[in-house]
Amino acid sequence: ILPTDTVTLFHPCYEIDNFKYKFTTPPSTVCVTLYGFLTLLSVVTVCGNLLVIISVLYFKQLHTPTNFLILSLAVTDLLVGIVFFPLSMAFTLSSCMYYESLFCNVRDSCDILLGTCSIMHLCCISVDRYYAVCQPLTYKSKISRHVVVIMISLSWGVSALNGIAVMIPKLEEKCQECFVDTFIANTVGSILAFYLPIFIMMCIYLKIFFVAQRQARSIQARMKCGATVSKMERKATKTLATVLGVFLFCWTPFFLSIMFINNLSVVPVIETLNWFALTNSTFNPFIYAFFYSWFRSAFKIIMSGKILHPFLPLRLSS
Repeated sequence: ILPTDTVTLFHPCYEIDNFKYKFTTPPSTVCVTLYGFLTLLSVVTVCGNLLVIISVLYFKQLHTPTNFLILSLAVTDLLVGIVFFPLSMAFTLSSCMYYESLFCNVRDSCDILLGTCSIMHLCCISVDRYYAVCQPLTYKSKISRHVVVIMISLSWGVSALNGIAVMIPKLEEKCQECFVDTFIANTVGSILAFYLPIFIMMCIYLKIFFVAQRQARSIQARMKCGATVSKMERKATKTLATVLGVFLFCWTPFFLSIMFINNLSVVPVIETLNWFALTNSTFNPFIYAFFYSWFRSAFKIIMSGKILHPFLPLRLSS
């Protein structure tokens, strides 16, 4: 057991009472500010992703294979705001590092499940963009709604199995300081669940970039209608590549930290990077709103309450 001042150093909201970790009473100003900010972040995450979900479900204009993948990704981000944000505030990485419990294992399982689910959806979206830009003539036959349903089902199924597979050994683990096993698990897990999928996605987007460049050079020789479609597809690809870029920006520092940092004294650094990674779920709705005029129009209609008037004709501006 660590002394009280050491625990306070690890997390400003915890203290030791009868060899148990509990929130400090009364809470410090830093603790109140921290949890107030995290609560606000959770609310913004939930509201933003709800807007994306309602937009895609309600407006038929948004019923496309790509947007259904975005819808499922938004559900993942919504669960981060509803489930994982509260769990991470109640059972922090700092406290769970030294005092594991069932809820700590559930927290870690949810972290892996939702993180894997986000990566799986981004992989599916990259495949969708590949066919849309590189093989536009076969896009509708290759990426049908049936195929999208299979993609979404596989993303959630593989992620759920991954989360459960990680939690079961922890429930049976008797070792208190298995740093070697933890390091190996973190390293192998990071490579299989993060670095390998990211490498594949970057290769796909690089291929898309070169194809889009060739299309841009020959665009003047095409029909106006064909040029418009090509331009729309390139814009969609640019937007979703931005989503991937923001994901990398948020998650890469955390995965690097759990692979190369094994010193307990830097747990606050890892926890900070973990929270920074979670903000990726907050950013995605703002990316859609910034790049897509259709999503901006849908957000405005929903927030103005016009969606509650069933007889009012609603159209999205492109």
